[in-house]
Amino acid sequence: MIKVLVVDYHPIVRKGLKLLFESDPEIEVVGTVGTGIEIFEFIRRYPVDVIISEIDLPELNGITALRAIKKEHENLRVIMFSYHPEEIYAISSIKAGASGYLSKTVDTKTIRDAIIKVHNGGIYLSANMEKHLHFDDTRNTKSKLYKRLSTREVEVLKLLSTGKKNKEIALELDINEKTVSTYKARLFKKLNVTNLVDLIHQAQHMGTV
Repeated sequence: MIKVLVVDYHPIVRKGLKLLFESDPEIEVVGTVGTGIEIFEFIRRYPVDVIISEIDLPELNGITALRAIKKEHENLRVIMFSYHPEEIYAISSIKAGASGYLSKTVDTKTIRDAIIKVHNGGIYLSANMEKHLHFDDTRNTKSKLYKRLSTREVEVLKLLSTGKKNKEIALELDINEKTVSTYKARLFKKLNVTNLVDLIHQAQHMGTV
């Protein structure tokens, strides 16, 4: 039986996934939590094989939590499960240590297939995303811009786009303000903008917000 922990701020999502696998012969949802901090409390107390986690979480965002989880539990599989655009966040999540990325628009069979695949050691991405990774279209500006950004830069870009200040971003990502300023400067350079308004506009163009 594959033991799954569901991590999502919305109770309806946690309840829905728990009900989905209630009578499944291979998958059991052994717990649900609503914040990034609660993940660590749970996995230290109970055995878990696969975590399904939203990116946007209170206290500690999903990608930051993912990095910390993989340091402590290298063999634990994590699937990011989010409404954010797959073409922006899937690669970023995989780079950070995730074993898969699921859009919240997928059907229930896809969720089940993804859990089984990552539990068996595979990486789960949608068919469209896999094609995207193998197709280098030099005319695709959005793809080119994204590929130039590191995982951290994508995180900082997203938080800047939501209106957060450098100090707030530093606290959320557990880095210092100077480092945030450095990432911000890199984003300006890589996305060829000179101010925050244009940076956010570019983020919108890329589908980050």
